[in-house]
Amino acid sequence: MEAVLERAPAGQPIAIRIRNVSQTYHEGQSSIQALDRVSLEVAQGSFVCLLGASGCGKSTLLNLIVGLYRISSGTIDVGGRRVALMFQEPALFPWLTVQKNVEMGMRFRGVSAPERRSKALDLLRLVHLDAFASRRPHELSGGMRQRVAIARALSQEADVLLMDEPFGALDAMTRDVLHDEIETIWARTGLTVLFVTHNVREAVRLGDRVVLLSSRPGRVVAEFPIEIPRPRSADSVAVAETTAAITNRLREEVRRHGR
Repeated sequence: MEAVLERAPAGQPIAIRIRNVSQTYHEGQSSIQALDRVSLEVAQGSFVCLLGASGCGKSTLLNLIVGLYRISSGTIDVGGRRVALMFQEPALFPWLTVQKNVEMGMRFRGVSAPERRSKALDLLRLVHLDAFASRRPHELSGGMRQRVAIARALSQEADVLLMDEPFGALDAMTRDVLHDEIETIWARTGLTVLFVTHNVREAVRLGDRVVLLSSRPGRVVAEFPIEIPRPRSADSVAVAETTAAITNRLREEVRRHGR
């Protein structure tokens, strides 16, 4: 099977360029191939959703982009851009206040204390949590903790934000609210977002493009440009129809893997 290259729209600068990336993990005498010759371009300032069944290598690809793993073969180029990764779990430091959690990344970069405080409060206003700056994580709801995690990711002044199923553990109503908020933040900041999910409706609700990976080993098997005008409602007819079409294609991949 030949590798498929999903290109960014013509004329836009490329923020992430992935070429023929394969990834194999070795455990003793056995090996597992997570990705097989994945090629993908993500345009600067775009919101691309990476969709596939559990275990198809979506999270592996994000970890490779941010540099957590060494690539088995192929290349990934972000053009010197700063990349931040946000996980499904907020992973906040429980002994620090909300503000101090947001400041942590800036502290590691050597930003002065007054500038850290000012920037952290600005980011907390952006995610509507400035009134909770002095609280500890255990005093917040799950959705609020994810907002803090978003603010912390933005504090890295990244050009590219990788999001690994960040809303998967939240209830439907909270997730819908955070969809609105991350879309607003994306529009205001001009970030490039690569968003991993296994939720088709979420991908259609948020993405400019939805890229579908096959079951393991992950390969790019389809792309769906999402041309539904923003702002979108997860319950709209257009979102529902597009979700149904992509779900059918995803179901084919799951069935193929099961045979």
